Amino acid sequence: MKEKRIYALDGLRAIMMLLGVVLHSSESYLIGDNDTWPREPEGDHILMNYLNSLIHVFRMPIFFMVAGFFGSMLFYTRGGWSMVTHRIKRIAFPFVVFLLVLHPIIILTLQYTTMAFVVNLEYISTSLTSLPDITYHLWFLYYLVIITLIFVAIGTLTQQVPALGKLARRVFEWSFSKTHVSWLVFSFLLFVIMLYRWDYSVPTPLKFTPNTGALLFFGLFYCTGWGLFKVRHRLNQLMRNDGLFFTVGLLAYSMRFIWASAIDDVLIGAIHAVVTWLFVFGITGLFIRYFSMPSYRMRYISDSSYWVYLIHLPLTIFIPGMLATFHIPVLIKFLLTLIGTLLLCLLTYHVMVRATVIGKFLNGRKYPVFAKVANPGSLP
Repeated sequence: MKEKRIYALDGLRAIMMLLGVVLHSSESYLIGDNDTWPREPEGDHILMNYLNSLIHVFRMPIFFMVAGFFGSMLFYTRGGWSMVTHRIKRIAFPFVVFLLVLHPIIILTLQYTTMAFVVNLEYISTSLTSLPDITYHLWFLYYLVIITLIFVAIGTLTQQVPALGKLARRVFEWSFSKTHVSWLVFSFLLFVIMLYRWDYSVPTPLKFTPNTGALLFFGLFYCTGWGLFKVRHRLNQLMRNDGLFFTVGLLAYSMRFIWASAIDDVLIGAIHAVVTWLFVFGITGLFIRYFSMPSYRMRYISDSSYWVYLIHLPLTIFIPGMLATFHIPVLIKFLLTLIGTLLLCLLTYHVMVRATVIGKFLNGRKYPVFAKVANPGSLP
């Protein structure tokens, strides 16, 4: 039986992907030294740090939860093998192709902006090599492939042992029957993982060697989404405290940001765990509340977001280098970087991708450039 698409989650996944453009557009203008990204030497702004760190707290956790939901949908409606082949086409192949294509472009933009800023980078080498030694901004696709394979194995096991599947369903049914219960349980589990990693930040593992802590971290959110599909009739209950969860999460995170130096590291980890799940449930609930109806505009955003995210990184490095000699406020430079990147990415999507074989490669089909399409697309 074909499952009805959940428009709110399609839109949520797309927006989380596009927030990566905002996050990377701010990187050149953060306060503090960095050996992985060229920083504007003559200007920075604390607001950039706040915006960057705030987005980083919830963006990937929400993305992996939604990915787990749709992964579970694929597994239980099409079967494990069909899910694996689908994910290879939509995730693994684009990861390999775009990593190889973008690698020299990213290196060249790093060289250009590094010279424009007159700074040195140590961690990411700016020497042009034939093959990349890190995954750049595509690391999440790499981990999504690994986590997908793990959960296909787990899903197959629960099908072979029905008692195990029933137990898992009861646990999720119980936890999602009351959002405050699931929020506390998942916050505790996330805090334990943070203690294991001895790091409260959201991991961004760029190396090809899988990191166990990162797999546990994102696996928790993927597992949550996987189980949420099994009790999807509970989705609307995420709206019960959505505004409250988001508001409390924003206030708590803002206070932690302001007084971080006065707070013990373990306590910061606990706050981050709680705040992360407040944002996950709050933002997801808000999307279910306000974006559950079909929308041509949101559909276009969903279709384009994959392409936009895949190609945006060199632009968010190159444009700050172009702006280096202009003596204008940092916030204006950030907005010019963000708007310029989005416009160029959307323009190339509309002209070069939407109705071409590239669009079919990424989203499974071509769309007429000016046609309005009612159903959401297929993203990883």
